[in-house]
Amino acid sequence: MAYDEKLAERLRTALGHRGDVVEKKMFGGLAFMLHGNMACGIAKGELMLRLGPEAAAKALKQKHARPMDFTGRPMTGMLYVSADGIKTAKQLRAWTDKVEAFADTLPPK
Repeated sequence: MAYDEKLAERLRTALGHRGDVVEKKMFGGLAFMLHGNMACGIAKGELMLRLGPEAAAKALKQKHARPMDFTGRPMTGMLYVSADGIKTAKQLRAWTDKVEAFADTLPPK
């Protein structure tokens, strides 16, 4: 298993109120697309987030967040949140709210 299935189910629940969510296998894990744009995903047991440069810089100051360095160097506007940072539904919802806010600024694909 390349990603945490329980976390995938939790993300489906957190994003379930939207009608524009599509799941796609990417990065060796699972990505959630919002109106055609990659918004978040799962790599092993970590949450991947696309927040945009400004919001990601702020979010990196939070405990359990770190730059997404999938390629060996940090990817601008993206970060990982460890399992400890998404233990509760409230913690996960705080992150998905940020993801949705950024995704909604992007043009649909």
